[in-house]
Amino acid sequence: MNHKPKILCFAGSLRKDSFNKKVAQIAKEGAEKAGATVTYIDLLDYELPLYNGDLEAASGIPENAMKLKALFMEHDGLLISLPEYNSGMSAVFKNCIDWVSRPAPGEKVFLCCFIDKVVALLSASLGELGGSRNLPQVRLMFQNIGSIVLPKQKCIGKADQVFKSGSPSPEVRKEIEEIGAQLTNFLKRLS
Repeated sequence: MNHKPKILCFAGSLRKDSFNKKVAQIAKEGAEKAGATVTYIDLLDYELPLYNGDLEAASGIPENAMKLKALFMEHDGLLISLPEYNSGMSAVFKNCIDWVSRPAPGEKVFLCCFIDKVVALLSASLGELGGSRNLPQVRLMFQNIGSIVLPKQKCIGKADQVFKSGSPSPEVRKEIEEIGAQLTNFLKRLS
């Protein structure tokens, strides 16, 4: 990779005022300050049916899944902030990954848009643990599909209090930005 690192950034939430969308945007700023080109997307703009093998067999991969797959392929890294639902990953995030993982017509390498992709994870939650029970599952999933997941992550507990004034404290903002910067710097070292 002899180019400026390209990072795809998103939150695993559909909610308009999602704390994880706010966290992802701050992490994006950190990645950009460190020298990456970052594309931020909102999964709300890529509506997908629940993954169903019969639907895929009858109709193929949905257009929005193909658009997402192309975005995953075009980027070197993924910067993702995830909510925690009942101690696990959100259904919308898992469904996105399930559709993107499906082989497109003519693809010769299964999971090609995940192999050697570098992933940085964050989480924000109303609970005190900040989504920390969710991220080990996400980490394991990405590792099993061929991605490299950076060891450092950031979990923000009591997100409603952290964002009460609209923005986190300078200390928390710096910690979030550092995850984006860490991803950028790792990708630079790979090139």
